[in-house]
Amino acid sequence: MKTNLKELTQYWRLYLLTVVLGVGGTLQYGIQVSIMTSPAEHIQSFVNQTWLGRYEVPLGESTNTLIWSFIVSTSSLGGLVGAIHCGSLSVKYGRKTSLQINNVVAILAAVMMVLSRMAKSFEMILLGRFLFGYNSGLGINLHLMYLGESCPKRMRGFLTLTSSIFLSLGKLLGQVIGIKELMGTEDMWPYLLAVSGLPAILQFLSLLCFPEAPRYLYIDKGDEDGCKKALQWLWQEDEVNLKLELEDMRKERESAQGEKTKTMLDVLRSRCVRWQLLALLIPCSGLQFCGINAIYFYAFDIFRESGVPADKMHYLSLGIGATEVITVTTCAFMIDRAGRKRLLGFGYLLMGVLMSVLIVMLTIKDLYSWMPYLNIALLFSVICVYGLGPSGASMCLSADLFLQVWRPSAFAVGGIVNWASLFLIGMLFPYIVAGMGQFCFLIFVGYCIFTSAFMLYFIPETKGKTSMEITEDFNKLNYKNSGTEPEKGTDMFATKL
Repeated sequence: MKTNLKELTQYWRLYLLTVVLGVGGTLQYGIQVSIMTSPAEHIQSFVNQTWLGRYEVPLGESTNTLIWSFIVSTSSLGGLVGAIHCGSLSVKYGRKTSLQINNVVAILAAVMMVLSRMAKSFEMILLGRFLFGYNSGLGINLHLMYLGESCPKRMRGFLTLTSSIFLSLGKLLGQVIGIKELMGTEDMWPYLLAVSGLPAILQFLSLLCFPEAPRYLYIDKGDEDGCKKALQWLWQEDEVNLKLELEDMRKERESAQGEKTKTMLDVLRSRCVRWQLLALLIPCSGLQFCGINAIYFYAFDIFRESGVPADKMHYLSLGIGATEVITVTTCAFMIDRAGRKRLLGFGYLLMGVLMSVLIVMLTIKDLYSWMPYLNIALLFSVICVYGLGPSGASMCLSADLFLQVWRPSAFAVGGIVNWASLFLIGMLFPYIVAGMGQFCFLIFVGYCIFTSAFMLYFIPETKGKTSMEITEDFNKLNYKNSGTEPEKGTDMFATKL
């Protein structure tokens, strides 16, 4: 207990940085995921009234639905663009300045949302959603990079997992402030859509008090003195521990041999990061295919069949959001004990099993009166497993995988896959549900089982290891069939096939 208290007081600045990064990082993404549900009716009414005022004819139902679909999906397109820009911005301007630029984007989007009703322009909502999506796509990657490059090895798992906690908190916050007793009303919906501007202002001002990411300063910029000052300010460590950390950075910088930061094309083509890329894309960036969106979609149907009144379902959905926050927070205290590999591998496996049972129960739901209540229990069980495994551990694994010269572009590739997946699922999922009903879960069951096998049988554990040690473990996979091991400092950074 004394050790934990000492660590808490010693690293209080690092913990404060963790909160600041979370508020302007994954929290923003979580808010944007959930905030559009409550004001949907009011926004569609505003679009119809605006159209009528301009053209003096009512808006057709199909056109109204199309505009609403664009408003919802534009955020994913913005996220895709933000993920693409992540690599170049973070290298050119650094992690800290890039985040502050990103905050300005969010503040501009919030202003557009507030002014949209006064200007009688639903186009401003479209542009605002795009900018908020850009802010989320760029912010998630910068959040993970900045935090992962600022924390000590032994705390990397716990601290990087806080990004998942803030994401879940953002979802819950979006649901809470969207209820009709707060901001989910006809008068307040522009301010509800603009609420993400407040975390952006808070992070922009707070970051003025913090240094740049230490690993970026040393490995990318060669500023050893600046790195040492940043470490001393954040960690308040003694000289011995700082020397060990600086030695690890020195080895990584020397191994790079003056190599410039790699491009996205390098990441896709290079053999020396092939398995790291697979580990990033399949269990982490492909998280959208685990079926969690389908669970949220079916939740209202299951609640309705259990006799929950329509006007109370939104409050019950808050229970789902709270469950995810609690389980992801619990995962933070397990990640450095159980490890990334086990939590992801067994988490995906258990999700696949539970969704298989849910398919059967939804098929025979009319046989017994108690079936809907069992389905509610299964639904919450899937949410719990998701929070304890894939949701939390995926953030930690992605922060562990790459050396400094590869990380920005690798995160950009992962972000592109994540946002493209979100866009595709958003566009195609309603048609899949209409065609397959509850059997749509079979697609997600297959993905979960495949990802579980991939993690448990192929991917090495990364907890408690330095970046160089993790790279050496993955090189055993990258060069498995070549009959040769890469020499240190050469093939490790090669870009040829």
